[in-house]
Amino acid sequence: MRYNSKFDEIRPYCEDNIKNEVKDALARISSDKAFYLIINYLYPDVQKDKITSKLMEINSTLEFQKQFMHPAIRKIIEKSSNGLTYDGFKNISKNNSYLFISNHRDIFLDSGILQILLLENNLPTTQITFGNNLMSTGFVTDLGKVNKMFTVFRGVTNKELYESSKLLSEYIRVTVTDKKESVWIAQGNGRTKDGDDKTQTGLLKMLNVSGKSTLIENFEQLNIIPVSISYEYEPCDSKKTQELYSSLNSTYVKSPDEDLQSIISGITEHKGHIHLSLGKNINYELLEIWKIQNENEKIKTLASAIDNQVYSNYKIWKTNYIAFDLLYNDNLYSEYYTSEEKEQFKAYISKQLYNLDGDRQKLNEIFLNIYANPLKNKLKYGLL
Repeated sequence: MRYNSKFDEIRPYCEDNIKNEVKDALARISSDKAFYLIINYLYPDVQKDKITSKLMEINSTLEFQKQFMHPAIRKIIEKSSNGLTYDGFKNISKNNSYLFISNHRDIFLDSGILQILLLENNLPTTQITFGNNLMSTGFVTDLGKVNKMFTVFRGVTNKELYESSKLLSEYIRVTVTDKKESVWIAQGNGRTKDGDDKTQTGLLKMLNVSGKSTLIENFEQLNIIPVSISYEYEPCDSKKTQELYSSLNSTYVKSPDEDLQSIISGITEHKGHIHLSLGKNINYELLEIWKIQNENEKIKTLASAIDNQVYSNYKIWKTNYIAFDLLYNDNLYSEYYTSEEKEQFKAYISKQLYNLDGDRQKLNEIFLNIYANPLKNKLKYGLL
């Protein structure tokens, strides 16, 4: 099934007998100097011509994910983490398509890690949302669209937002229900900066706009699977701290290349251990939500149900326990870490905050909350 032309502005590149957009894009990618910077980081001992030749043999987005993205993300994990674990893949079937609604901590890796785990479990990969704010260059746009990414418009007028939201909603529904292809989307507008993961009701309202039935039936069609990804060391934690601090007294304005720098930092900075968990299809909870009379309350309850699974499946690391105890000057969770690990994390905090601008005490509090909030959410929902 070929997409309606009205989706041409947002869909990934496609490959067919009319025009192979994937091969055209890969030709552009292989001639861009940014591509060789990536290759040099991932494979410093491999001849660049060998990788380029392999790239030019690729004919589809799925081949690109299998032959290039999968080994690349595995290499990133090898170079910048202490390993990746996962669970919950028994909750999905290769015969169904899903809308994976995920907490969002890293621009590139959150969805990328899901893709490699799907491949390794012999499951179909997904299409991936891709903010237009990230399309800073033709190279980044090409790289995203050959990796099954489709565009979400941000920073637009209210009228443009309404129209783009309708188009996005319809695109997601067509992809999941008609094309039978899964989709990954973040639970909110961009990354969670403060560690307090929340499903935005606006996202759910957007998804419902394209439905033709009742609210409950509209969501049943999407087969929502909540996703939790947790990093022992939060990607871009110092950048997030500075942004949150700067936002206390004024609107934070990103620099032109800030998102690209965050992608690079997220790839290269050490992340410790990483865990990804798939929750259960939310449809079994929709029967109870159906009994609620008010439509807005249904949306809020659905958001809470997704959050409950995200929090329940979020893996708490020693860094989260230490941050909580440091924040409240307590030793409540000292059984989960040693005094040496606590001192190491305190030294890590000092290093991450060293070059930041602002009141040291407030910066320290913001930083600790980034790590402590996942634990707070488990406590709030009675999950610990």
